[in-house]
Amino acid sequence: MNEIPEEVRILQGLDEESEHGGAQSDDDEEKARKRKAKIEAETSRLAASAKDGKIRESELNDKLEKFGLSIDKYGLTVQELSDIYKALEGMGIVIEQSSPAEVYDISDGLEAATDDSVKMYLKDIGTVALLSPDEERDLARRMAEGDESAKKRLSEANLRLVVSIAKRYVGRGMQFLDLIQEGNMGLLKAVEKFDYTKGFKFSTYATWWIRQSITRAIADQARTIRIPVHMVETINKTGRVSRQLLQKLGREPSPAEIAAEMGIPVEKVIEIQKIAQDPVSLETPIGEEEDSHLGDFLEDDKAASPSDRAEAKMLREQLLQVLDTLTPRENEVIRKRYGLDDSRPKTLEEVGREFNVTRERIRQIEAKALRKLRHPNRTKKLKDFINK
Repeated sequence: MNEIPEEVRILQGLDEESEHGGAQSDDDEEKARKRKAKIEAETSRLAASAKDGKIRESELNDKLEKFGLSIDKYGLTVQELSDIYKALEGMGIVIEQSSPAEVYDISDGLEAATDDSVKMYLKDIGTVALLSPDEERDLARRMAEGDESAKKRLSEANLRLVVSIAKRYVGRGMQFLDLIQEGNMGLLKAVEKFDYTKGFKFSTYATWWIRQSITRAIADQARTIRIPVHMVETINKTGRVSRQLLQKLGREPSPAEIAAEMGIPVEKVIEIQKIAQDPVSLETPIGEEEDSHLGDFLEDDKAASPSDRAEAKMLREQLLQVLDTLTPRENEVIRKRYGLDDSRPKTLEEVGREFNVTRERIRQIEAKALRKLRHPNRTKKLKDFINK
């Protein structure tokens, strides 16, 4: 299994990494060593997959995800991403720059939008002029000097980038507009943390922040029951392994087969599969005409069935008839002591106060009444209920 850090600080700035560095324990150093080895190994696989020694920048994110190094599942930092770029270049791999048409394409977004307000928003941001590389660098320099208007211009020019990324996540449990809003939050973080001296194009840097913001939101909000992000990663990996085994075996793999492939206990796989199940509404329509709902067919094990209620009613009627064979005082004491009238049994002292006698006297009356009720002439009416 991939080593997942205890704290995944997605795309933190290099300055943040140095601030939070400090002394590392042996365990932390071992985790860091394994993580670095994992990234180096997968980067080599990534390079081997390149056609004619080239990888398009627009395809790089998808390839990183394929090789287990995606932002949302592995939590690459800016430094790690930079190292991957440098390593690929060192292996002779050319990373071809994406055209603005590819990066900022929102045509599919208009098709995905069903709400008029979303369509209007997409049309509005489509009128915002894109930035040339020189304009982007100029804005970045002004931002570094504290120019707030430069931040605003860079943000507005990249709103289409958010839509082009958000449209890929439609159908995962969140509305398109919500995905865009979450992506915009990631864009703002990217604007705040962008350092043009690192050598990244802003769109490359911002893409990672936007994806991180959207995928975190899906993990947090798309489910009725929130699942921690680290568990979402485990669920996703279990699903990938399950699909791979399905193709290999030609049938659905068993939990034991999945566990063997992942190197974890079978009980853990079963637990993961239970957590991964989506809740189903009791209002889900059932049948071709959809005139009934799932809840109509589920037994309420906490509510008495009609037959149980009928039997309880008959028992009460028989019991009251038997109590009527006692003296009025005995009848009243038994009813109050056992809560037959209001379902609230009373203590000897409470009943004694009502009859203005001692608790000992009430105990004597109760004992005498119970002896009478045990007589065969009275109990035979209730035995049928007791034996059921």
